[in-house]
Amino acid sequence: MLNAFLNMWKIKELRNKLLFTLAMLVIYRIGFFIPLPGVDQLELQKWAKAQEGSVAGNILAFMGTFTGGSLGQSTIFGLGIMPYISASIIFQLLATVLPSLQSLKKEGAAGQQKISEWTRYATVGLCLVQATFWLSFMQSQNHVYADWRGTFTFWITGIMALTAGTVFLMWLGEQIDKFGIGNGISLIITAGILAHMDDAIGEVISRFDVSSTEPGSFGPIKVLILMASFVLVVAGSIVITQGQRRIPIQQAKHTRGRRVYGGQKSFLPLRVNHGGVMPIIFASALMMFPSLIVGWLAGMFKGSSFIGFFQRNLAMGHYLYELVYIALIYFFAYFWTTVQFQPKEMATNLRDHGSFIPGLRPGPRTAEYLETVMERITFVGAGFLAVIAVIPNVIAGVFGVPYTVSSFLGGTGLLITVSVMLDFVQRIEANLLMRNYQGFLGGGSGGSGPKIRGSR
Repeated sequence: MLNAFLNMWKIKELRNKLLFTLAMLVIYRIGFFIPLPGVDQLELQKWAKAQEGSVAGNILAFMGTFTGGSLGQSTIFGLGIMPYISASIIFQLLATVLPSLQSLKKEGAAGQQKISEWTRYATVGLCLVQATFWLSFMQSQNHVYADWRGTFTFWITGIMALTAGTVFLMWLGEQIDKFGIGNGISLIITAGILAHMDDAIGEVISRFDVSSTEPGSFGPIKVLILMASFVLVVAGSIVITQGQRRIPIQQAKHTRGRRVYGGQKSFLPLRVNHGGVMPIIFASALMMFPSLIVGWLAGMFKGSSFIGFFQRNLAMGHYLYELVYIALIYFFAYFWTTVQFQPKEMATNLRDHGSFIPGLRPGPRTAEYLETVMERITFVGAGFLAVIAVIPNVIAGVFGVPYTVSSFLGGTGLLITVSVMLDFVQRIEANLLMRNYQGFLGGGSGGSGPKIRGSR
């Protein structure tokens, strides 16, 4: 691995890509600390600190995880990259139901460029809406200086700054895609997640006590358990992220004159975790609403034991919350697979290219088989996602570990980080092997050893 790390810097093109990517991420982190004009940052931070563990605090943490920004600091990158991600998801879903978008996708690069252009316009619209709601909320909570409160200058500068910050992050991500290495948007989100790791480490150090047995303290045994859990969860995330169900494919033979063409055998890889982190994102976003609604009802009907039961058990870490959370993860895992995985189209493409699955007729029978296999492996993938999502809440409740620490033992943030880092390492390894250098996981000369690949 040390040789591979040194080889990265020997290749001029790869070195320039790495340095460019690093420079773009540094620019992102610098802009992360530029505050919005007119906002009382100290009061906002005190409020965000006081909301930790509450519904509002969970919403802020959720937004911070998936956006690469931080509304708790209210900087120009406060909205992060979430509006762009939301617009991309909306167009992905629309492309499955609107014939016009489906035809654009089939046009190739030209059609995809047109969809990307519409996605950018939709991003700006979502930014304007989200920025307006956020500024209204800060003004209602008196987090704005008195001489700025309610003025036209505050509204126009705040909305423009938040919108420009998201558009700039979108541009940074595209520049990384073009001139750097890795997926730019994913790397920005990962950098935002990893930026909170020092807070988790500092929390453990500040509470570390060799002799204390209090629930809030960290003894040597608890620290070792946390470290072992982190390693095991990361290893499991890598296995399930790379896991594949390989369907054997046989190419039909064609005789032309005296020569026979085709007949090669290959595999059709189906990912075990086909939905990625999308089921957890949808489920986490939806789980915010029951807590908000029950809290509102509890304020209206004070003393109601029925509403009080749901208020207690629909909080993070309680059994009813976790059961509903797991059920939603399963639902959205199948929903996302249904939207993204098209067995009929896949079977048609195999038939048109003269390929077939041994023992199955090309066409509807092949599509039915692919759909059945995908349903089964989605059940396993959704179960893994549910375990990863619940682990931070269970550890935080059982061991008395703060959520800032337990969040690195599972959840969406860990899955995003693992998947993005795997993709990053694979791209670097591809560049090394292309130039006859040994990769990170190569075993022999010229990188002929084992590579990162999906397990069957």
